[in-house]
Amino acid sequence: MQLHDLSPAPGSRKNRKRVGRGNASGHGTTAGRGDKGQNSRSGGGKGPGFEGGQNPLHMRMPKLAGFKNRNRVEYAVVNVGRLEDLFQTGETVDVDALFAKGVIKAKTQPVKVLGDGEITKALTVKIDKVSAPARAKIEAAGGTVDLS
Repeated sequence: MQLHDLSPAPGSRKNRKRVGRGNASGHGTTAGRGDKGQNSRSGGGKGPGFEGGQNPLHMRMPKLAGFKNRNRVEYAVVNVGRLEDLFQTGETVDVDALFAKGVIKAKTQPVKVLGDGEITKALTVKIDKVSAPARAKIEAAGGTVDLS
């Protein structure tokens, strides 16, 4: 058997009904739409979601309160406890280093260091934002914070 021997199963393929091609075709004049009424007209019928005049589902649903601030900045969050585990004393913590260690998923997203956990190593932190408790812990451990 080769490609040119293949054919569809008998009865599986039907010709398209070509309506509005003259009365001799059997589907002329009204083209199978009947004589009158909404659905016989061009553009007739009801739109998707119409529920017979009942208030449609998409209008019955509760609406979202408030709005989404398009200027909101989403920070990738890293805690000082995680820095303690991943970095050695004297190392520089920046976006490239965090990305290389797999802590953050993208270099383009700004990073914020938060104060959860403890830190004993003196690290140089060069990050977009640092919370006040995190800054206090890093500086108490002998490190420095440089906001870029």
